[in-house]
Amino acid sequence: MRPLLTALLITFGLSFHALANEALSLTPQETYDIVQNQGDQVLFVDVRDPVEIMFIGYTDVVDKNIPFKLADRNKFLADKGRFAMDTNPDFAASVEQALKDKGLGKDALIITMCRSGSSRGKPSADYLLEHGFTNVKYIDHGFQGSGAKEGKKAGMRIVNGWQNEGLPWSMKLNPEKIYQP
Repeated sequence: MRPLLTALLITFGLSFHALANEALSLTPQETYDIVQNQGDQVLFVDVRDPVEIMFIGYTDVVDKNIPFKLADRNKFLADKGRFAMDTNPDFAASVEQALKDKGLGKDALIITMCRSGSSRGKPSADYLLEHGFTNVKYIDHGFQGSGAKEGKKAGMRIVNGWQNEGLPWSMKLNPEKIYQP
């Protein structure tokens, strides 16, 4: 009886997310394992602005860098101390083209990754679901992870994320994968 109840709860939980049109998260390690085992059936997209990638790091495990938000260097938001980030108007179309380039359709698994998972990873995955893609997930804690809460390194992004799980990354960008408008 317990396994049946567990299965029903899992089914209901997944259905709830599908009905709510919200993407589910994966850990960096789960993503790495999926890409290693099923890479030809998955599209793994780094959704960060390429300038951010240039300064923070990159993993060549991704299929493509397609930014969800692009920094608008003409709009500085003084109250937030940063440039405005505008949605890339070509985001959904570029993801669809990347799927086609791999011989995949809009029902293939797409995994998005940003710096932390929350500001662009999840929103980009939800955006794709809203635009007709049916199987989209994002990496929880993204590429760089969360900031430490205490100690000498408080605030530094050393807690989790792709980099901190010891997965492959470097500062060298792959010009064939990085977004170049």
